[in-house]
Amino acid sequence: MDGNEGKESAGTEPGARAMWMEKAQAGDRLAYRSLLDDIHGELARYVRRRTRDPQEVEDIVQEVLLTIHRARHTFDPARPFEPWMYAIARNTTIDYGRRRATRGQREILTEQLPEVAADAASTDAPLTAALARLPPNQREAFSMLKLEGLSVEAAAERAGVTPGTLRVRAHRAYRAVKASIGSEAEGDR
Repeated sequence: MDGNEGKESAGTEPGARAMWMEKAQAGDRLAYRSLLDDIHGELARYVRRRTRDPQEVEDIVQEVLLTIHRARHTFDPARPFEPWMYAIARNTTIDYGRRRATRGQREILTEQLPEVAADAASTDAPLTAALARLPPNQREAFSMLKLEGLSVEAAAERAGVTPGTLRVRAHRAYRAVKASIGSEAEGDR
């Protein structure tokens, strides 16, 4: 442990954290808030000394606080609070680093996006054909909602109809597209 670890902050009475945690275990929200407020800065300093990326400090501190919350029932009020808190902080910081390292091994960062496969347009062909067979008002409803991502209200306003009418058109379009693509898929077998 470093020189400051295991010691309570200067403004905290000896044993106050253990008392707050004991009250928190009994359901005292005010005591729990006092405890969390008191330990936050100390945890941030602890994590900052062990983390390479300063932007991750607050994320790790939040994970430590969540772990303390989940494990609060394991704290023994007859024992000092700080060793229990630092054990959780140490383990959470190590676990965070391991997860980040594992994630980094799986991620491949590139400067350019890969080229689109040549046959990508052919995968859209069934949808394009199904949309072409729809009546114009259904095709319009489908396109606005699913392809453009408009809300029902915005699409209805653009089409000059009520939202209910647009929903009916879209529902009919969804059913027709699904049936059309389904029948094409069966025909490919």
